[in-house]
Amino acid sequence: MNAITDGVQAKRDEFVTRAISNGNRNIAKEAKGATIIDVEGREWIDFAAGIGILNVGHSHPKVVTAIKNQVDKFIHPGFNVMMYENYIELAEKLCSLIPVEYKASAGFFNTGAEAVENAVKMARKYTKRNAVVSFTRAFHGRTNLTMGMTSKVKPYKNGFGPFAGELYQAPFPYMYRKPGSMSDEEYIDYSIKAFKDVFITTVDPEEVACVVMEPVQGEGGFVIPPKRFVQEVHAFCKEHGIVFVADEIQTGFGRTGTLFAIEQFDVEPDLMLLSKSIAAGLPLSAVVGRNEIVNAAEPGQLGGTFSGSPVSCEAALSVLEVIEEENLVVKAELVGEKIEEKLKELEEKYSFVGDIRRLGAMVAVELVESKESKNPHPEATSAIAQYANNSGLLLLTAGTYGNVIRFLTPLVITDEELEKGFAILEKAFESVK
Repeated sequence: MNAITDGVQAKRDEFVTRAISNGNRNIAKEAKGATIIDVEGREWIDFAAGIGILNVGHSHPKVVTAIKNQVDKFIHPGFNVMMYENYIELAEKLCSLIPVEYKASAGFFNTGAEAVENAVKMARKYTKRNAVVSFTRAFHGRTNLTMGMTSKVKPYKNGFGPFAGELYQAPFPYMYRKPGSMSDEEYIDYSIKAFKDVFITTVDPEEVACVVMEPVQGEGGFVIPPKRFVQEVHAFCKEHGIVFVADEIQTGFGRTGTLFAIEQFDVEPDLMLLSKSIAAGLPLSAVVGRNEIVNAAEPGQLGGTFSGSPVSCEAALSVLEVIEEENLVVKAELVGEKIEEKLKELEEKYSFVGDIRRLGAMVAVELVESKESKNPHPEATSAIAQYANNSGLLLLTAGTYGNVIRFLTPLVITDEELEKGFAILEKAFESVK
Protein backbone atom coordinates (compact mmCIF):
# COMPACT_ATOMS: atom_id res chain seq x y z
CA MET A 1 0.00 0.00 0.00
CA ASN A 2 1.12 3.58 -0.56
CA ALA A 3 0.59 6.64 1.59
CA ILE A 4 -2.57 7.73 -0.26
CA THR A 5 -4.25 4.35 0.16
CA ASP A 6 -3.16 4.03 3.78
CA GLY A 7 -4.40 7.52 4.58
CA VAL A 8 -7.81 7.07 2.96
CA GLN A 9 -8.29 3.69 4.62
CA ALA A 10 -7.43 5.15 8.01
CA LYS A 11 -9.99 7.93 7.53
CA ARG A 12 -12.56 5.39 6.38
CA ASP A 13 -12.06 3.43 9.61
CA GLU A 14 -12.31 6.58 11.73
CA PHE A 15 -15.23 8.39 10.11
CA VAL A 16 -17.39 5.82 8.27
CA THR A 17 -19.62 3.35 10.08
CA ARG A 18 -18.24 -0.18 10.17
CA ALA A 19 -21.77 -1.42 9.45
CA ILE A 20 -21.20 -0.62 5.77
CA SER A 21 -19.01 -3.46 4.52
CA ASN A 22 -16.14 -3.34 2.03
CA GLY A 23 -15.30 -6.44 0.03
CA ASN A 24 -12.29 -4.62 -1.40
CA ARG A 25 -10.50 -1.87 0.53
CA ASN A 26 -8.52 -0.41 -2.35
CA ILE A 27 -9.36 3.08 -3.61
CA ALA A 28 -10.79 3.57 -7.10
CA LYS A 29 -9.40 6.37 -9.25
CA GLU A 30 -11.00 5.79 -12.66
CA ALA A 31 -13.01 3.14 -14.47
CA LYS A 32 -14.02 2.24 -18.01
CA GLY A 33 -15.97 -0.72 -19.30
CA ALA A 34 -15.17 -3.63 -16.97
CA THR A 35 -11.86 -2.33 -15.63
CA ILE A 36 -11.13 -0.13 -12.61
CA ILE A 37 -7.80 1.60 -11.95
CA ASP A 38 -6.97 2.33 -8.31
CA VAL A 39 -5.01 5.27 -6.92
CA GLU A 40 -1.82 3.20 -7.06
CA GLY A 41 -2.29 2.54 -10.77
CA ARG A 42 -3.26 -1.11 -10.35
CA GLU A 43 -5.85 -2.69 -12.64
CA TRP A 44 -8.96 -4.45 -11.34
CA ILE A 45 -11.21 -6.58 -13.57
CA ASP A 46 -14.78 -6.05 -12.47
CA PHE A 47 -16.94 -9.18 -12.17
CA ALA A 48 -19.25 -7.41 -9.71
CA ALA A 49 -20.47 -4.35 -11.64
CA GLY A 50 -21.37 -2.49 -8.47
CA ILE A 51 -23.63 -5.42 -7.47
CA GLY A 52 -25.27 -5.54 -10.88
CA ILE A 53 -25.76 -1.85 -11.57
CA LEU A 54 -23.40 -1.51 -14.52
CA ASN A 55 -24.79 -3.62 -17.36
CA VAL A 56 -23.53 -0.93 -19.78
CA GLY A 57 -20.19 -0.77 -17.98
CA HIS A 58 -18.31 1.91 -16.10
CA SER A 59 -18.54 5.44 -17.51
CA HIS A 60 -20.04 4.54 -20.86
CA PRO A 61 -19.32 7.56 -23.13
CA LYS A 62 -22.94 7.91 -24.21
CA VAL A 63 -24.17 7.90 -20.63
CA VAL A 64 -21.48 10.34 -19.47
CA THR A 65 -22.37 12.75 -22.26
CA ALA A 66 -26.07 12.55 -21.41
CA ILE A 67 -25.38 13.25 -17.73
CA LYS A 68 -23.13 16.23 -18.50
CA ASN A 69 -25.66 17.73 -20.90
CA GLN A 70 -28.43 17.43 -18.32
CA VAL A 71 -26.34 18.95 -15.52
CA ASP A 72 -25.63 21.93 -17.75
CA LYS A 73 -29.40 22.51 -18.08
CA PHE A 74 -30.57 21.94 -14.50
CA ILE A 75 -29.93 19.44 -11.72
CA HIS A 76 -33.11 19.01 -9.71
CA PRO A 77 -36.19 21.23 -9.59
CA GLY A 78 -38.14 18.34 -7.98
CA PHE A 79 -40.72 16.65 -10.17
CA ASN A 80 -43.54 17.39 -7.72
CA VAL A 81 -42.53 21.07 -7.69
CA MET A 82 -42.06 21.58 -11.43
CA MET A 83 -42.15 18.83 -14.02
CA TYR A 84 -39.40 18.04 -16.50
CA GLU A 85 -39.68 16.19 -19.76
CA ASN A 86 -37.21 13.33 -19.36
CA TYR A 87 -39.11 11.92 -16.35
CA ILE A 88 -42.20 11.62 -18.53
CA GLU A 89 -40.23 10.37 -21.52
CA LEU A 90 -38.61 7.62 -19.46
CA ALA A 91 -41.96 6.57 -17.99
CA GLU A 92 -43.42 6.31 -21.50
CA LYS A 93 -40.40 4.33 -22.70
CA LEU A 94 -40.51 1.80 -19.86
CA CYS A 95 -44.26 1.34 -20.22
CA SER A 96 -43.67 0.40 -23.86
CA LEU A 97 -40.81 -1.99 -23.03
CA ILE A 98 -42.18 -4.14 -20.21
CA PRO A 99 -43.50 -7.49 -21.54
CA VAL A 100 -47.23 -6.88 -21.06
CA GLU A 101 -50.23 -6.07 -23.22
CA TYR A 102 -52.21 -4.00 -20.74
CA LYS A 103 -52.08 -0.20 -20.37
CA ALA A 104 -49.22 0.65 -18.05
CA SER A 105 -48.09 3.59 -15.92
CA ALA A 106 -44.89 4.21 -13.96
CA GLY A 107 -43.55 6.04 -10.93
CA PHE A 108 -39.91 6.76 -10.07
CA PHE A 109 -38.09 6.51 -6.77
CA ASN A 110 -34.47 6.29 -5.61
CA THR A 111 -33.57 2.73 -4.60
CA GLY A 112 -34.67 -0.83 -5.10
CA ALA A 113 -36.02 -0.98 -1.56
CA GLU A 114 -38.10 2.14 -2.24
CA ALA A 115 -39.52 0.48 -5.35
CA VAL A 116 -40.54 -2.54 -3.26
CA GLU A 117 -42.13 -0.38 -0.58
CA ASN A 118 -44.08 1.69 -3.08
CA ALA A 119 -45.28 -1.39 -4.94
CA VAL A 120 -46.61 -2.75 -1.65
CA LYS A 121 -48.35 0.57 -1.01
CA MET A 122 -49.90 0.50 -4.48
CA ALA A 123 -51.06 -3.09 -4.07
CA ARG A 124 -52.55 -2.44 -0.64
CA LYS A 125 -54.35 0.66 -1.83
CA TYR A 126 -55.69 -1.12 -4.91
CA THR A 127 -56.81 -4.36 -3.24
CA LYS A 128 -57.75 -2.87 0.15
CA ARG A 129 -55.86 -5.79 1.70
CA ASN A 130 -52.84 -5.81 4.00
CA ALA A 131 -50.85 -9.04 3.73
CA VAL A 132 -47.69 -9.41 1.65
CA VAL A 133 -46.12 -12.72 0.63
CA SER A 134 -42.48 -13.07 -0.42
CA PHE A 135 -40.29 -16.19 -0.60
CA THR A 136 -37.60 -18.00 1.33
CA ARG A 137 -34.09 -16.83 0.33
CA ALA A 138 -35.58 -13.58 -1.02
CA PHE A 139 -33.84 -10.24 -0.73
CA HIS A 140 -35.88 -7.08 -1.20
CA GLY A 141 -33.98 -4.39 0.72
CA ARG A 142 -32.78 -3.04 4.05
CA THR A 143 -35.66 -0.81 5.16
CA ASN A 144 -37.92 -2.03 7.95
CA LEU A 145 -40.61 -3.30 5.59
CA THR A 146 -38.23 -4.86 3.09
CA MET A 147 -36.10 -6.48 5.81
CA GLY A 148 -39.28 -8.22 6.91
CA MET A 149 -39.70 -9.51 3.35
CA THR A 150 -36.07 -10.61 3.18
CA SER A 151 -35.16 -14.13 4.21
CA LYS A 152 -31.53 -14.13 5.39
CA VAL A 153 -31.17 -13.13 9.04
CA LYS A 154 -27.45 -12.30 9.17
CA PRO A 155 -26.30 -9.76 8.26
CA TYR A 156 -29.50 -8.14 7.03
CA LYS A 157 -32.03 -8.52 9.87
CA ASN A 158 -30.16 -9.45 13.04
CA GLY A 159 -30.95 -7.04 15.87
CA PHE A 160 -33.10 -4.67 13.80
CA GLY A 161 -36.61 -5.86 14.69
CA PRO A 162 -39.46 -5.69 15.28
CA PHE A 163 -40.42 -5.66 11.64
CA ALA A 164 -43.59 -4.58 9.90
CA GLY A 165 -46.56 -6.91 10.32
CA GLU A 166 -48.62 -8.92 7.83
CA LEU A 167 -45.50 -10.23 6.04
CA TYR A 168 -45.31 -13.91 5.17
CA GLN A 169 -42.83 -16.13 3.34
CA ALA A 170 -43.62 -18.98 1.01
CA PRO A 171 -41.18 -21.75 0.00
CA PHE A 172 -39.25 -21.26 -3.24
CA PRO A 173 -37.99 -24.28 -5.22
CA TYR A 174 -34.26 -24.99 -5.31
CA MET A 175 -33.67 -27.64 -7.94
CA TYR A 176 -30.09 -28.38 -6.90
CA ARG A 177 -31.23 -29.18 -3.37
CA LYS A 178 -34.36 -31.18 -4.12
CA PRO A 179 -34.72 -34.52 -2.32
CA GLY A 180 -32.79 -37.19 -4.21
CA SER A 181 -35.81 -39.46 -4.21
CA MET A 182 -37.87 -36.99 -6.27
CA SER A 183 -37.83 -36.47 -10.01
CA ASP A 184 -37.74 -32.90 -11.27
CA GLU A 185 -41.45 -32.95 -12.07
CA GLU A 186 -42.33 -34.44 -8.69
CA TYR A 187 -40.33 -31.75 -6.95
CA ILE A 188 -42.03 -29.01 -8.97
CA ASP A 189 -45.43 -30.47 -8.04
CA TYR A 190 -44.33 -30.57 -4.40
CA SER A 191 -43.15 -26.94 -4.55
CA ILE A 192 -46.41 -25.73 -6.06
CA LYS A 193 -48.40 -27.53 -3.35
CA ALA A 194 -46.13 -26.13 -0.64
CA PHE A 195 -46.72 -22.60 -1.99
CA LYS A 196 -50.50 -23.05 -2.01
CA ASP A 197 -50.46 -24.59 1.46
CA VAL A 198 -49.20 -21.28 2.86
CA PHE A 199 -52.61 -19.84 2.00
CA ILE A 200 -54.30 -22.59 3.99
CA THR A 201 -52.06 -22.77 7.05
CA THR A 202 -50.69 -19.24 7.38
CA VAL A 203 -52.69 -16.51 5.62
CA ASP A 204 -56.05 -16.33 3.84
CA PRO A 205 -55.52 -15.46 0.14
CA GLU A 206 -58.43 -13.02 0.39
CA GLU A 207 -56.30 -10.98 2.81
CA VAL A 208 -53.21 -10.87 0.59
CA ALA A 209 -52.48 -7.68 -1.35
CA CYS A 210 -49.47 -8.95 -3.31
CA VAL A 211 -46.98 -11.71 -3.90
CA VAL A 212 -43.48 -10.39 -4.61
CA MET A 213 -41.11 -12.68 -6.53
CA GLU A 214 -37.61 -12.36 -7.94
CA PRO A 215 -37.63 -14.18 -11.32
CA VAL A 216 -34.11 -15.26 -10.34
CA GLN A 217 -33.20 -14.92 -6.68
CA GLY A 218 -30.22 -12.59 -6.35
CA GLU A 219 -28.76 -12.49 -2.84
CA GLY A 220 -30.31 -15.92 -2.31
CA GLY A 221 -27.74 -17.44 -4.65
CA PHE A 222 -28.99 -16.94 -8.22
CA VAL A 223 -31.60 -19.65 -7.74
CA ILE A 224 -33.67 -20.07 -10.90
CA PRO A 225 -37.22 -21.35 -10.39
CA PRO A 226 -38.87 -23.80 -12.79
CA LYS A 227 -41.05 -22.07 -15.36
CA ARG A 228 -44.12 -24.08 -14.33
CA PHE A 229 -43.75 -22.98 -10.72
CA VAL A 230 -43.74 -19.30 -11.67
CA GLN A 231 -46.75 -19.81 -13.91
CA GLU A 232 -48.68 -21.59 -11.14
CA VAL A 233 -47.91 -18.79 -8.68
CA HIS A 234 -49.07 -16.24 -11.22
CA ALA A 235 -52.26 -18.20 -11.92
CA PHE A 236 -52.99 -18.50 -8.19
CA CYS A 237 -52.59 -14.73 -7.79
CA LYS A 238 -54.91 -14.07 -10.70
CA GLU A 239 -57.52 -16.48 -9.31
CA HIS A 240 -57.55 -14.75 -5.92
CA GLY A 241 -57.19 -11.12 -6.98
CA ILE A 242 -53.63 -10.88 -5.62
CA VAL A 243 -51.21 -8.46 -7.28
CA PHE A 244 -48.27 -10.39 -8.78
CA VAL A 245 -45.08 -8.33 -8.46
CA ALA A 246 -41.90 -9.22 -10.37
CA ASP A 247 -38.84 -7.85 -8.60
CA GLU A 248 -36.48 -7.26 -11.55
CA ILE A 249 -34.13 -5.03 -9.60
CA GLN A 250 -31.13 -7.31 -10.20
CA THR A 251 -32.39 -9.25 -13.23
CA GLY A 252 -33.52 -6.36 -15.41
CA PHE A 253 -32.07 -4.51 -18.40
CA GLY A 254 -30.64 -7.39 -20.37
CA ARG A 255 -28.84 -9.22 -17.58
CA THR A 256 -30.57 -12.56 -18.18
CA GLY A 257 -30.53 -12.64 -21.99
CA THR A 258 -33.88 -10.91 -22.36
CA LEU A 259 -34.58 -7.29 -21.48
CA PHE A 260 -36.45 -8.55 -18.41
CA ALA A 261 -36.14 -12.01 -16.90
CA ILE A 262 -39.89 -12.50 -16.46
CA GLU A 263 -40.21 -12.71 -20.25
CA GLN A 264 -38.67 -16.18 -20.05
CA PHE A 265 -41.49 -17.46 -17.83
CA ASP A 266 -44.38 -16.40 -20.10
CA VAL A 267 -46.41 -14.55 -17.48
CA GLU A 268 -47.59 -10.95 -17.27
CA PRO A 269 -46.73 -9.41 -13.90
CA ASP A 270 -49.12 -6.80 -12.56
CA LEU A 271 -46.21 -4.69 -11.32
CA MET A 272 -42.50 -4.73 -12.15
CA LEU A 273 -39.76 -3.33 -9.92
CA LEU A 274 -36.72 -1.84 -11.65
CA SER A 275 -33.50 -0.32 -10.37
CA LYS A 276 -29.76 -1.16 -10.29
CA SER A 277 -28.71 -1.07 -13.99
CA ILE A 278 -31.52 1.32 -14.94
CA ALA A 279 -29.24 4.39 -14.78
CA ALA A 280 -25.66 3.08 -14.97
CA GLY A 281 -24.85 3.82 -11.34
CA LEU A 282 -27.02 6.84 -10.62
CA PRO A 283 -29.77 6.40 -8.00
CA LEU A 284 -33.09 5.59 -9.64
CA SER A 285 -35.80 2.99 -9.31
CA ALA A 286 -39.20 2.46 -10.85
CA VAL A 287 -42.50 0.71 -10.34
CA VAL A 288 -44.11 0.00 -13.70
CA GLY A 289 -47.35 -1.86 -14.22
CA ARG A 290 -51.10 -1.94 -14.56
CA ASN A 291 -52.47 1.55 -14.88
CA GLU A 292 -55.27 0.95 -12.38
CA ILE A 293 -52.86 -0.34 -9.70
CA VAL A 294 -50.14 2.28 -10.17
CA ASN A 295 -52.81 5.00 -10.06
CA ALA A 296 -54.74 3.62 -7.05
CA ALA A 297 -53.06 5.98 -4.58
CA GLU A 298 -54.12 9.61 -4.26
CA PRO A 299 -51.92 12.56 -5.38
CA GLY A 300 -49.21 13.17 -2.78
CA GLN A 301 -49.32 9.66 -1.31
CA LEU A 302 -46.26 8.49 -3.26
CA GLY A 303 -42.98 10.17 -4.14
CA GLY A 304 -39.99 11.72 -2.43
CA THR A 305 -37.71 14.73 -2.58
CA PHE A 306 -35.11 13.18 -4.87
CA SER A 307 -37.35 10.65 -6.65
CA GLY A 308 -36.92 10.61 -10.41
CA SER A 309 -33.95 12.97 -10.55
CA PRO A 310 -33.66 14.50 -14.04
CA VAL A 311 -29.98 13.55 -14.14
CA SER A 312 -30.82 9.94 -13.36
CA CYS A 313 -33.69 9.92 -15.85
CA GLU A 314 -31.40 11.24 -18.58
CA ALA A 315 -28.86 8.56 -17.74
CA ALA A 316 -31.57 5.89 -17.90
CA LEU A 317 -32.73 7.01 -21.33
CA SER A 318 -29.16 6.76 -22.59
CA VAL A 319 -28.77 3.31 -20.98
CA LEU A 320 -31.77 2.05 -22.93
CA GLU A 321 -30.22 3.42 -26.13
CA VAL A 322 -26.91 1.66 -25.40
CA ILE A 323 -28.66 -1.64 -24.69
CA GLU A 324 -30.41 -1.44 -28.04
CA GLU A 325 -27.56 -0.04 -30.13
CA GLU A 326 -24.95 -2.47 -28.78
CA ASN A 327 -27.34 -5.43 -28.71
CA LEU A 328 -26.51 -6.13 -25.08
CA VAL A 329 -29.40 -8.56 -24.64
CA VAL A 330 -27.71 -10.89 -27.12
CA LYS A 331 -24.28 -10.07 -25.68
CA ALA A 332 -25.51 -11.18 -22.24
CA GLU A 333 -26.06 -14.71 -23.47
CA LEU A 334 -22.63 -14.82 -25.10
CA VAL A 335 -20.91 -13.54 -21.97
CA GLY A 336 -22.86 -15.97 -19.81
CA GLU A 337 -21.86 -18.89 -22.01
CA LYS A 338 -18.17 -18.00 -21.67
CA ILE A 339 -18.39 -17.75 -17.88
CA GLU A 340 -20.28 -21.05 -17.70
CA GLU A 341 -17.67 -22.73 -19.90
CA LYS A 342 -14.87 -21.55 -17.60
CA LEU A 343 -16.74 -22.76 -14.52
CA LYS A 344 -17.24 -26.17 -16.10
CA GLU A 345 -13.49 -26.39 -16.63
CA LEU A 346 -13.02 -25.66 -12.93
CA GLU A 347 -15.71 -28.19 -12.03
CA GLU A 348 -13.65 -30.93 -13.66
CA LYS A 349 -10.64 -30.04 -11.51
CA TYR A 350 -12.18 -29.31 -8.12
CA SER A 351 -14.47 -31.58 -6.12
CA PHE A 352 -15.91 -28.65 -4.17
CA VAL A 353 -17.76 -27.29 -7.22
CA GLY A 354 -21.34 -28.40 -6.63
CA ASP A 355 -23.64 -26.60 -9.04
CA ILE A 356 -23.33 -24.13 -11.91
CA ARG A 357 -26.41 -22.20 -12.89
CA ARG A 358 -27.16 -19.23 -15.06
CA LEU A 359 -29.77 -17.27 -16.93
CA GLY A 360 -28.01 -15.15 -19.55
CA ALA A 361 -25.09 -13.41 -17.88
CA MET A 362 -26.47 -13.95 -14.38
CA VAL A 363 -24.17 -16.81 -13.42
CA ALA A 364 -23.37 -18.58 -10.16
CA VAL A 365 -21.29 -21.47 -8.89
CA GLU A 366 -22.23 -23.15 -5.62
CA LEU A 367 -19.39 -24.62 -3.55
CA VAL A 368 -19.90 -27.69 -1.39
CA GLU A 369 -17.80 -29.94 0.82
CA SER A 370 -18.40 -32.79 -1.60
CA LYS A 371 -20.64 -33.48 -4.57
CA GLU A 372 -22.23 -36.34 -2.62
CA SER A 373 -23.08 -34.50 0.59
CA LYS A 374 -23.85 -31.11 -1.00
CA ASN A 375 -23.04 -29.57 2.38
CA PRO A 376 -22.38 -25.84 1.89
CA HIS A 377 -18.71 -24.82 1.87
CA PRO A 378 -18.66 -21.14 2.85
CA GLU A 379 -15.00 -21.33 3.89
CA ALA A 380 -13.84 -22.17 0.35
CA THR A 381 -16.19 -19.56 -1.06
CA SER A 382 -14.84 -16.83 1.20
CA ALA A 383 -11.24 -17.83 0.52
CA ILE A 384 -11.73 -17.67 -3.26
CA ALA A 385 -13.44 -14.29 -3.07
CA GLN A 386 -10.74 -12.93 -0.76
CA TYR A 387 -7.94 -14.17 -3.01
CA ALA A 388 -9.61 -12.61 -6.05
CA ASN A 389 -10.20 -9.29 -4.30
CA ASN A 390 -6.55 -9.23 -3.24
CA SER A 391 -5.32 -10.08 -6.73
CA GLY A 392 -7.04 -7.81 -9.23
CA LEU A 393 -10.51 -9.33 -9.62
CA LEU A 394 -13.64 -7.90 -8.01
CA LEU A 395 -15.75 -10.92 -7.06
CA LEU A 396 -18.94 -11.27 -5.01
CA THR A 397 -20.46 -14.05 -2.94
CA ALA A 398 -24.11 -14.80 -2.25
CA GLY A 399 -26.44 -17.50 -0.97
CA THR A 400 -28.19 -18.14 2.32
CA TYR A 401 -25.19 -20.15 3.52
CA GLY A 402 -22.57 -17.88 1.95
CA ASN A 403 -21.39 -20.65 -0.38
CA VAL A 404 -22.19 -19.16 -3.79
CA ILE A 405 -19.89 -17.10 -6.02
CA ARG A 406 -21.93 -14.88 -8.32
CA PHE A 407 -20.87 -13.30 -11.58
CA LEU A 408 -22.32 -9.95 -12.62
CA THR A 409 -19.85 -8.70 -15.19
CA PRO A 410 -20.77 -5.62 -17.21
CA LEU A 411 -22.41 -6.82 -20.41
CA VAL A 412 -19.94 -4.72 -22.40
CA ILE A 413 -16.98 -6.67 -21.02
CA THR A 414 -14.38 -7.49 -23.66
CA ASP A 415 -12.89 -10.92 -24.31
CA GLU A 416 -9.55 -9.57 -23.08
CA GLU A 417 -11.07 -8.44 -19.78
CA LEU A 418 -12.82 -11.77 -19.38
CA GLU A 419 -9.61 -13.70 -19.94
CA LYS A 420 -7.73 -11.56 -17.42
CA GLY A 421 -10.47 -12.20 -14.90
CA PHE A 422 -10.53 -15.92 -15.63
CA ALA A 423 -6.77 -16.20 -15.08
CA ILE A 424 -7.15 -14.72 -11.59
CA LEU A 425 -10.21 -16.87 -10.92
CA GLU A 426 -8.23 -20.03 -11.75
CA LYS A 427 -5.51 -19.05 -9.29
CA ALA A 428 -8.16 -18.28 -6.65
CA PHE A 429 -9.62 -21.77 -7.01
CA GLU A 430 -6.15 -23.30 -6.93
CA SER A 431 -5.37 -21.41 -3.71
CA VAL A 432 -7.97 -23.44 -1.77
CA LYS A 433 -7.23 -26.79 -3.37
